[in-house]
Amino acid sequence: MSTELKTTTEQSETVDLRTGEVLPAPPNIIAVAEQLVAAARGQGIELTGPNGLLTGLTRQVLQSALEAELTEHLGYDPGDRVGKQTPNSRNGSTPKTVRTEIGDLTIQVPRDRAGTFAPVVVPKHQRRIAGFDEAVISLYAKGMTTGDIAKHLSDLYGSDVSRDLVSTVTDKVLGDMQEWQARPLDVVYPVVLIDTLVIKVRDGQVANRPVYVAVGIDLEGHRDVLGLWMGPTGGEGAKQWMNMLTELRNRGVADVCIVCCDGLKGLPDAITAIWPLATVQQCVVHLVRNSLRYASKKYWSKITGQLREVYTAPTVAAAEARFAEFAEQWRSLYPAMIQMWESAWGEFVPFLKFPPEIRRLIYTTNGIESLNARFRQATRRRGHFPNEQAAMKVLYLTVLERRPNRTNPTGQIAGWKAILNTLSITYGDRLGIN
Repeated sequence: MSTELKTTTEQSETVDLRTGEVLPAPPNIIAVAEQLVAAARGQGIELTGPNGLLTGLTRQVLQSALEAELTEHLGYDPGDRVGKQTPNSRNGSTPKTVRTEIGDLTIQVPRDRAGTFAPVVVPKHQRRIAGFDEAVISLYAKGMTTGDIAKHLSDLYGSDVSRDLVSTVTDKVLGDMQEWQARPLDVVYPVVLIDTLVIKVRDGQVANRPVYVAVGIDLEGHRDVLGLWMGPTGGEGAKQWMNMLTELRNRGVADVCIVCCDGLKGLPDAITAIWPLATVQQCVVHLVRNSLRYASKKYWSKITGQLREVYTAPTVAAAEARFAEFAEQWRSLYPAMIQMWESAWGEFVPFLKFPPEIRRLIYTTNGIESLNARFRQATRRRGHFPNEQAAMKVLYLTVLERRPNRTNPTGQIAGWKAILNTLSITYGDRLGIN
């Protein structure tokens, strides 16, 4: 049986094998661990397993903690004669099996005659020690199904773990998820990116359901997922987006300077209905990707190269000139492609008025698409979800998950101070910066 934590003596650190996170370990703990491991090996004691060193140590630590709690509760040590003069005293113990990160352990829970002792380290009626639930939730967030997790934990701990238990543990996050979805937001966001992904949910029958995602960049340059909403079947809709954006406004978002979105029909009107002063920036990557739908694959490289000259032009005038050349060359062959660009031109050009650092920030919804990629990774193994709640639970946990040594979808924007200076000059008092 493998352990969840691996101690690396040379570097004086502990690695959580579930997440890969490096946790610092105090030097004195390392020294004690080295002595225990050496002694165990000398006596032929296994490190893991039911009779292993780690299991025995964990059992003894829990047992000692319970005894210490009872001593504090009673006010005297075991064997102390003072105890004979007090109205309450020790009254034996009761065996109890608890589930920990290293497997099932049987401990002896001490009792008192008055029945007033309420242990903290292993509370009454609790059968799982802190750490087990966190391990289950971490595996669930990584895309494993309840059946996968039950089998994995059963193999790991050497005892049965039911799918119902896994569901019960993961359901603990539902209250936190509801609070998170209703939490107050900032009054103004310089940039908000919105996009959707599609997942399969069984509601009578399996159907594709759109999930609406909004990511905001606040005045400190932090990316934050503002909300997740599952819409009805039928695909993404501007009317649904208006409902979601209205919720953001009701949670405190009075103004947004720039909203970056895809080319959904009616979406710019929905955005400006909620935030009248917002600049709507259509995702350039979406425009280029949609352009290729109209063109033969043999022309893709040439078309993307010419479009790159359009969206990297130094000024709006230069972009218009280069697009005119592009349109003249391709209109007769692919008129729908050119018409798409002409229809979207008003939402395409806003980012061209900004310097490169802001252009990179708003010309694409890639920041939110990287989050969507994690969502897809977490949902792919399941095929479909039994209900909406199960799906939203996984997406919420994916938002919270932090991967070490990886760029996370939420976090600090690089070079934010320079970006904020330009935004302040452009949007002035709207940002509310004194």
